[in-house]
Amino acid sequence: MKRSDRLIGITNYIIEHPMQLISLPFFAETYQAAKSSISEDLTIVNNMLRNEGLGYLESVAGASGGVKYVPQYDKQQSETYIESLCRRLEDPERLLSGGYLFMSDILGEPTTVRMIGRLFATRFASLNIEAVVTVATKGIPIAYAVASFLNVPVVIVRRDPKITEGSTVSINYVSGSSRKIQTMVLTKRSLEQGAKVCIIDDFMKAGGTIDGIKSLLKEFDAEVAGIGVLAEAEDEEDERVVTDYTSLIKISNVDVRSQQIDVQKGNYFEMEE
Repeated sequence: MKRSDRLIGITNYIIEHPMQLISLPFFAETYQAAKSSISEDLTIVNNMLRNEGLGYLESVAGASGGVKYVPQYDKQQSETYIESLCRRLEDPERLLSGGYLFMSDILGEPTTVRMIGRLFATRFASLNIEAVVTVATKGIPIAYAVASFLNVPVVIVRRDPKITEGSTVSINYVSGSSRKIQTMVLTKRSLEQGAKVCIIDDFMKAGGTIDGIKSLLKEFDAEVAGIGVLAEAEDEEDERVVTDYTSLIKISNVDVRSQQIDVQKGNYFEMEE
């Protein structure tokens, strides 16, 4: 096999298996090449990934070692993308009562959702996440996108139990914005005890829902290593019950009557610093 053909195959396999340790013998056997040649190929692939701002290959030494693709996204490209997302969401016609934004169309675009997932995966890749947790329903597409880059399962917290999911754990929590008592449940089989997780959601006002998820996860002895939200409402900052989170965009100066809205970058890059 020509090196050019082998490089395409190796690159494709690595990108399709992020955060997974892959041994050199596996590539050597798959492409019928010497380990020294595979090592040179991986150096080329690593340089390409870094130059394109797509991440890097992490080498693990030893008999059971190999390489692991860590997805990252270039900071400048990330800023440009988030700025373009802000401009799309500033359309006054997206304003809904209660200070919410219509984002269902954006969350239905595979390319957009995948990019959002890549950005959160960039932030959480170093945390050894074992599962991505979200609440039904609008956060699900983003959660799956993040999980695809981190190569971990998605765990969905629901508002009510489903007979097809077996026994569940449930808690009552107070919604941060409406101050109403609500219920959320999680099937016992969905998450290992003591798992390290990140929570993903599409929109956060006071943070009551995310705080409720954290309380529910305590029943599984889970460690919440990171929290990511696509959009946060700035006007709820004083009453927010969740403070340690990463947001891509921030919605402020919302006036439904005058149809005015200001959408800015969230704390994504502040958290980086």
